[in-house]
Amino acid sequence: MNQFFQELGNRLVAAARRREATIEAPSVDPRVALELLELARVAAHTRERRFAPLSCFMAGVAAERLRMAKPGLDEGAVADYINEIRHELEAETPEAPN
Repeated sequence: MNQFFQELGNRLVAAARRREATIEAPSVDPRVALELLELARVAAHTRERRFAPLSCFMAGVAAERLRMAKPGLDEGAVADYINEIRHELEAETPEAPN
């Protein structure tokens, strides 16, 4: 996605290696990244700001479980999955007064 996330993926690989484990560097598709950022925005503004990171973590875990359950699923479908949940959260939030 960008330099920061590429470097973060490399750090995660290195940290796993120090624990005597070999993992593939995690990456995120730009469409999925956008939906995760939007989910974080909704969580931060409609619930509590501190919920944003864990909301994204949970969505990432769920997205990976969806991929495992439906092999061959493309990244656009994963982005749509996260988008659906974000819209549900937004719909449950009362409009803020003007």
